[in-house]
Parts: sequence; C-alpha cells; structure tokens
Amino acid sequence: MDRQAWIAVTLCVLGLIGWQVYMTTHAPPPRPAIVMPSPTPPNQASPSPSASALASGSALPASSPAPQPAAAYVEKTETLRNADVELRLTNRGGAISEARLVNHAAEKGQKVVLNAADRTPIGALIENPAAPALPEFAISPATEGGVQFSQSGAAGVSVVKRFAFAPSAEKKDNFVVEMNVEFRNESQSPYKNSGYFVTLGSAQPIHPNDLPSYTRLVWCVDGKAKGTDVGWFAEQNKFFGMQKRPAQEFFQEKIGGAEWGGVSNQFFTTLISPLGAKAVEIWGKRFDVKRSDDRSVAGIEGAMAMPGFELPAGQSTSLKFQIYAGPKLYGRLAKLDHDEAEVMNFGIWKLVSQALLNFMNLLHGFLGNYAVAIVVLTAIVKAVLWPLQNKANKSMRRMSALSPKMQELREKYKDDPTRMNQEVMKLYKEHGVNPVGGCLPMMIQIPIFFGLFSMLGQAVELRNAPFLWVHDLSQPDTVAHIPGLGWPINILPLLMGATNVWLMRMTPKTGDTTQQKVMMFMPLIFLFFCYNFAAALALYYTTQNLFTILQLYQNRKQPLPVLEKAAPAGKRSRKRKP
Repeated sequence: MDRQAWIAVTLCVLGLIGWQVYMTTHAPPPRPAIVMPSPTPPNQASPSPSASALASGSALPASSPAPQPAAAYVEKTETLRNADVELRLTNRGGAISEARLVNHAAEKGQKVVLNAADRTPIGALIENPAAPALPEFAISPATEGGVQFSQSGAAGVSVVKRFAFAPSAEKKDNFVVEMNVEFRNESQSPYKNSGYFVTLGSAQPIHPNDLPSYTRLVWCVDGKAKGTDVGWFAEQNKFFGMQKRPAQEFFQEKIGGAEWGGVSNQFFTTLISPLGAKAVEIWGKRFDVKRSDDRSVAGIEGAMAMPGFELPAGQSTSLKFQIYAGPKLYGRLAKLDHDEAEVMNFGIWKLVSQALLNFMNLLHGFLGNYAVAIVVLTAIVKAVLWPLQNKANKSMRRMSALSPKMQELREKYKDDPTRMNQEVMKLYKEHGVNPVGGCLPMMIQIPIFFGLFSMLGQAVELRNAPFLWVHDLSQPDTVAHIPGLGWPINILPLLMGATNVWLMRMTPKTGDTTQQKVMMFMPLIFLFFCYNFAAALALYYTTQNLFTILQLYQNRKQPLPVLEKAAPAGKRSRKRKP
C-alpha cells in the first residue's frame, strides 16, 4: 500500500476513535424544557369548554397557546385490571392516567408504566392540545362492567364515556381496552361540532442511552405507518449548514385519514384506533423527563384530530375507540384489525424481519431460551447457505491461485489501466473463474443481517432475557467501565471483532495488495459501529463467524485448485454429443 493509502486509512480509523471519544465524554447537555403551560395537575383542571366553543372546533394557534383559568377539584380514580395490564382511570378529563404492565419489569424491579400521572391522560377529548382543558368528570362503575365517566356541558350537551375490556367472546387481546363516547344533545337547538382532539398519552425512553429514533409519534395511513421522533424538534442544519431550521415546539400535520395514532418507545406503545371514522390531523410535543440519576431524557406526547359531526336537538350519537396499551409483540399486534403491527417500523426489511422474528419465537417455544434460539436460528440459516458458501469459497480459492498471474499483468500494463482490465478479464475467462462468485453469499446475507438488526432492535421478547453473563439480550452486555473514561466494556462485540479478524485471515486473499490491506481494517470499523448495539445482534454475528470459520477449515482440507484453461464453449458442447 502506498503512502497516500496508508494516510487515508489511518485518518479514517482515527476519525472513528475520535468520534467515539467525543460522543462519550462531550455529549451535549440536555435540551432545556420548552416553557409551556404544564398539564393540569391532579388536584385541579380547567373548566369545561362551552358548547359553542366545542362546536366551533377552532383550536388556538400552536405557537402561542393561551393559558386557561383553572378550577380546583379533587382527583378521583378507578382501576381496571386483568392478567396483563392495570389501568388507572382518572376523572381528570375522564381518561386513562397510567397503564401499568404487570408482567414487564422496568429498571430497579419496577413495573413498566405507559404514560404518567403528570402528563395528559390517554383518551381525553380536548379542543386545543397545546393548552388542554381537562374538565372534571363524574366517575362511577359502568352498568355492564368497566368504568363510566359523565360530564354535562353548559349548553345542554353532555358526554358519557365508558372504558371496559372486551367481553370474553370478543376478546382480541388483554392489552386492548374499548372506549365508548356518547354525545347527548339535551338542549332545544342543534349541536354542531367541527372537530376535536383525542389525546394519545405520552412515551418516554426505557433506558437512558436509548436512541432518539426510538421515542416516536406514530400514525397509520392506508396500512402504512408513518411517524416522527423526538430528534425532529431540535434545531436542524440542512444542505451542509446552508439552511437552518430553528427548534420546533410542536409537530402538527394534516393527514388523509389515519387508521390509528399513537406514541411509542423502543419496546412499548399506546395506539388509539377510531372505529367508524378516521383521524384527520396529528399533533405532538416534546418534553423532558428528569430521571432518578439526575439525567434528562426526551419524551413525546401527542393527540389526533377527529372530524366533526352534527347532532339534532334531543338526539345522541356514539363513537367507539380501541386502545392498545402494551408491548410491541408482533404476533399479537398482527391479530388486530387495523394494521397495528405496522408500528414495528421494520422498514424495507419488513418481510425478512417478520420471518426471522416468527421463526425465533417458534424456536424459543421448543428451547425455552432466547439466546439458544438465536444460536439455533443462526445455525439453520448457515446450513441453508452452506452449499452456496462452499461454491463461493471454491471460487475465492481459484481467484487466490490466479493472484500471481494477475499481479504480473498489473505490473506489465501498469501504465495502461484499460488494457490491464481487459487482460485480467481475459485471464478469468480462460480459467473459468467468476470474479463475483465469492460475493454472492455476502449479498444474500446483507438483507438477513439488516433484517435481523431491525428485528432485534424492537423485539420486546428479548427484554431481560439472560445468557451466561448477559442480563438483557436487548441491551449491550456491559460488564464494567474503564476507570476515568467511563467507556463501557462489552464482551460480545469484542468477541465479534476477534472472530472477524480470525475470519479475515482465513479467507483466501483476492484482489491487489492495497485492497487486501484496506480490508484488514474492516473488522475494526465494524466493531465501532456495532459496539453499543443489542447483545443479541453481537451474539448472532459472532455465532455466524464461528460457523463460517468452521466451514473454511473444512474447505481447506479439499485439494488445492489446479489452474487449467477452460475449454471453449463450442468444444464443451461437442464433447457432450455421442
């Protein structure tokens, strides 16, 4: 390798190391919380908007929300529970204050809680999400089970809301609760509502080091999920800094009829699906959460706008919503009726991710351990690709045997690159060598790797799944930190890097000397990119490397390829005739 190539490679490696050091020791301070009217505290709420105001549906400008007067009342709560979820319902807006997932542990042994008591509750009907008015509802047990809320408006329009789990005969999932809303026009004049918002609750990161892309506002239009994450609200530079966009307080977008809207973090989500209508607008706001370790993380809360309706005097109308508040279990979400499984956000590798996730869960059902299931999954994938990899290894060995002749051609025609390429291709053809034959298995493994990467990044099944020293396969397997620097020591990525180097040294050498030396740095670069990813991904890649090394040892026992010129196509065809 010449001097310039060495300088380029060295600068790339130093750049990666410097970036890792910078991100670890000079992380930017948390963004200050946006000064906004806070959600109504539990012991007080704004009075109910008048019927005329609710009918007008005119939301205040999102950029300058007007504070609303508060009237104090005592918060009252009721609880709905089943084997999987416990819902805390509040008279503050007649909605769900918290959803506690009784079978999912958070940090320090606590239970995972969706939404929070100090945020806007899930399923409240409001006029302006930027300054939500949460009136007091009367609360009582519903006649057919569940919890009922009622509130009378000043213009003779009352609202009755019922929350209940679906009857056993219709039960779709334990994490699904039905919200029925009934508007009753008890006045002598028609009632017109031109639109209102349904609050979606809030989502926060599960772990302090979660990527911003995990905490999202999501919605689904025509069976395709869309969304934006907490990183969208920060100041952004576009086109290499030539265009700057200031930090945003709110996200607001008109949508062409959404099947559902919700908020989501890496592993859990709250989705609201209106039945019989579709949402016409989505709204979101970023907020900061102070953790017990004095670190701040960014959360997101949202609301979706519903179309208005008209109600004659003395008449009533009912609207129904389905709320899913639970883990992002693909197998359970896929059984729901409104494409809720699209919240998984698998991207372009959707089909591969779904197949691998279903197969991994199938193996876990037999083996009882997700780490063992990943190893067996890797072995099966490797067995399927084994014949193709054997053919590729044979092609690479033939290419390696041709290296001396190729080097002679490069030296002979070093001043004529066009002629050199022509002679090299002629050499390949004479000896029946396919120069891309060794790349085909790698090309097939690319969608498998990225599909698995996308799947493992959201597979809630892997949360708290142990393996030897690993306590949680969904997180890096950090065993300690380097004193003074605070860098984590992750064992599986280091093993992955070591097997990459081992594999690189065993692979037959092809290409020129410069290409070979540049490829030597690939394990180091790959290690930097994957160092803080889920331990399950490092386990998969390390296992795959070990199986590939085993296959290379088996291939090396075969006789060395003999370089013989391939017979012309015409002669080969004549030989086949009797």
